[in-house]
Amino acid sequence: MKAMSMTFNQKGDDDYFIRLLSYLRSQFKENILEMVLYRKSVILIKTDKNTYMLKGFHTNKRLRLQEAFTATLRKEGFSKTYLFVHPQIKDTLFFEGTYFGCMEYITPNKIPFSFQSQKNRQEGLELLEQFHGVTSSFESRYRTLIPKGIIIEKWKDRGKKFSSNISFLTYFINDKILAELLDWANWSLSGMEKNRSLFINEPYCILHGDVAHHNFLRDSNGILHLIDFDLISIGPPSLDYLQYANRILPSVDWSIERLSHFSQYQKLLNEKAFLYALAFPADIFREWNRVIREGSYKDQRKYDQVMDLTIGQFYPRKKFIDSLKMMTN
Repeated sequence: MKAMSMTFNQKGDDDYFIRLLSYLRSQFKENILEMVLYRKSVILIKTDKNTYMLKGFHTNKRLRLQEAFTATLRKEGFSKTYLFVHPQIKDTLFFEGTYFGCMEYITPNKIPFSFQSQKNRQEGLELLEQFHGVTSSFESRYRTLIPKGIIIEKWKDRGKKFSSNISFLTYFINDKILAELLDWANWSLSGMEKNRSLFINEPYCILHGDVAHHNFLRDSNGILHLIDFDLISIGPPSLDYLQYANRILPSVDWSIERLSHFSQYQKLLNEKAFLYALAFPADIFREWNRVIREGSYKDQRKYDQVMDLTIGQFYPRKKFIDSLKMMTN
């Protein structure tokens, strides 16, 4: 048997790994040669016959939804993702409160996908557009199964949580920058409220909901795949494009002109609602809410990341938002 790989450092993870391995060996009819625990819910399994990715879900209903959704994607013509597979096992995989689904393993490329290159940014957008095109043809079948995508209400809640942490945040961020962040958020939400028809009238599709770079996977043959559909919802494609813009703007120097070079944004940049939405500091609020909730500001790497997001990119972002304000007047 090959050496087992573990990535957890928390107390008790070794014990969990050993228990999980013992359980999987009791269930798989294939001989497990190697097991790599990425997180408690994401596990690579190599057997004497195949390689699989196991993914954990809190409920069997969530697992079955993901199985059905990826099968529908493939059936309707979107092949650039994984399918759930069913190797020979003795029973449904259920271990210590988690249901595990078994997915095809996509062999990753030696060069990981990132938003640093123009080629990747363009290819990611094109793949997302393909995904929307396919899901628009069957979103009506999933209306009772997945939530409706909302943005204004979600961001209001995120802003409230950020504001409730102000007394703590003043230890890390000066008052002037904090005031500016809150001003951006209020201006953005006010403009989105007045122009929200964009998000109502646009034809609906199934949204991915988490278009971070790690959910784009280039395989060993160079083909780009879209993965991880935990946050799917039903709504207008502009919501995914908005999130994608938020992810790539630091890589294009917070330039509206460079964003307009992508065909997917040319029409959206003429919509006031979209321009107002681009100003909302969703990433800053999300990350500070998370590090405060988890206490991870004590982790130097995470602290440096959130400070770069907030302070390091502040002036380019401010210039970008000033441009948005001119465009909406």
